[in-house]
Amino acid sequence: MNQPRDEHVAVAIIGGGPAGLTAAAELAPRTDGEVRVIEREADTGGIPRHSDHPGYGLRDLRRFISGPAYARRLTAMARDAGAVLHTSAMVTGWAGYRILQITSPAGRRQLHADAVVLATGARERPRPARLIPGDRPDGIYTTGQLQNLVHLHHAQPGRRAVIIGAELVSWSAVLTLREAGCQTVLMTSQYPVGESYAAFRAAGRLALHVPVATRTRITRINGKNRVESVEIENLDSGTRHTVRCDTVITTGDWIPDNELAHAAALDIDPATRGPRVDSALRTSTPGVFAAGNVLHPVDTADIAALDGRHVAAQVRHWLRTRHAPGPGITLTTDPPLRWIAPQILRHGDPAPARHRLLAWSDAYVPAPHVQVIQDGRVLATRRLPWPAAPGRVFRIPSSLLTRAGARSKEGTVRITLANAPKP
Repeated sequence: MNQPRDEHVAVAIIGGGPAGLTAAAELAPRTDGEVRVIEREADTGGIPRHSDHPGYGLRDLRRFISGPAYARRLTAMARDAGAVLHTSAMVTGWAGYRILQITSPAGRRQLHADAVVLATGARERPRPARLIPGDRPDGIYTTGQLQNLVHLHHAQPGRRAVIIGAELVSWSAVLTLREAGCQTVLMTSQYPVGESYAAFRAAGRLALHVPVATRTRITRINGKNRVESVEIENLDSGTRHTVRCDTVITTGDWIPDNELAHAAALDIDPATRGPRVDSALRTSTPGVFAAGNVLHPVDTADIAALDGRHVAAQVRHWLRTRHAPGPGITLTTDPPLRWIAPQILRHGDPAPARHRLLAWSDAYVPAPHVQVIQDGRVLATRRLPWPAAPGRVFRIPSSLLTRAGARSKEGTVRITLANAPKP
């Protein structure tokens, strides 16, 4: 058997989506040595490549463009900056400390890197992982599968669709279905209010004529060869009814692409299911960083890109100093907050990207009253003007943590919503 070829780079970035490409564009001109992006798909750009509708690039590029245009622009920025984009290449494992095993059509290789950035993103959980009962017919897709089918293969998904979920990505699925000539007859959400922003909900009802059934769930999918209908249950009354359709789209319910993080034995946060990181986006292994939606499912593409910009500065600092930090303060949450990222605070480290902690709420709190607690003492409190809502990231100013002490008895900081509804 042929031995894998050994190569060396200054920085290896695993994943060619918005976070990875933006990190590469920032690092390549300022790094002594090669910056290489390793992407398993034939083209870089990530999920936006398949999202052929506007809404991308607002925060990072100050543009309002389509997903494919956004993917092309980020790809061009990374390539023009001098990064090497290695596509159709799969990182299959680790051969040692920052040594990647890569398989591609050109053969196998071992890539030694001075620094590694995990930017592998997240994926939607498909129907089997959601344990939705019923038959097993054709016509059931995730949003990614739908967009691939329509935009890349120009195929017809169906004529009448029911969408499970009411997140931002759910409305992206509506637009894709509309382009393919498929009517969305119903969108379902288990929450009292649809998970996406109010502007999207209003536009969806008025312009796209999509009804949203809140406090509902799909209890059965019916059909032999092709989807024929779904059974809907009201979570409050328990009543059920059947909706005729030939297509079901499962949206949201994201999970990080964390297999390589597990294989590297990185510390994994049990709530996000992604690597535990500090505000510099360092993982538990020195010289290995993570950025974007692999850390938390899931934020918008432009926020993931800004994560890539943030991690680039921290990677450059590592390449200069090889400094591995000591222990820090652990950040945790109380329900209804499910998770928070980053999870580690160290004094002297930079503030998180955009000076925001990212959290996820399982309940709708219209004017959340955030409290920061350590050793039983309330260190900070602030009422925020934006809601904590299921289905989208809740942003908390990191300035609320300035009084957190590293030498406390507990060493842990809890972040809670004082006015959250009781479970």
